[in-house]
Amino acid sequence: MAQSSKVLETFPNPAPGRDYAIHMRIPEFTCLCPKTGQPDFAELALDYVPDGLCVELKSLKLYIWSFRNEGRFHEAVTNEILEDLVKATAPRFMRLTAKFFVRGGIFTTVVAEHRKAGWEAHTRVDLARFDSQSSTNTGEAR
Repeated sequence: MAQSSKVLETFPNPAPGRDYAIHMRIPEFTCLCPKTGQPDFAELALDYVPDGLCVELKSLKLYIWSFRNEGRFHEAVTNEILEDLVKATAPRFMRLTAKFFVRGGIFTTVVAEHRKAGWEAHTRVDLARFDSQSSTNTGEAR
């Protein structure tokens, strides 16, 4: 069985000459409340524009698991994860959104960002969207 780890592995960006976005949804993040010791559950969303390196998924999974038995405030753990990912990958841009489930009647969402000095996002181009569940083209753009 795989063991949790604080090591984040990387691999070379296959398209370093292009800005492109990577989105990862991590629905099973767990850490402990540092005050009560009770588990805190969150869904993490990682969005980034890589520069020279991308994070390897299995190492990311094992890294995320490493927080299961550690007491962390929501704000602290979100920023710690972002800092470790930035240190490992040095991305052009990275955003980590942590949506914590209710605790004491309060939902908490923490958003932390990193932007490489001098990097600016390109203007987004919106193209007609097709129903992602359809395998046929009905001729209607959404």
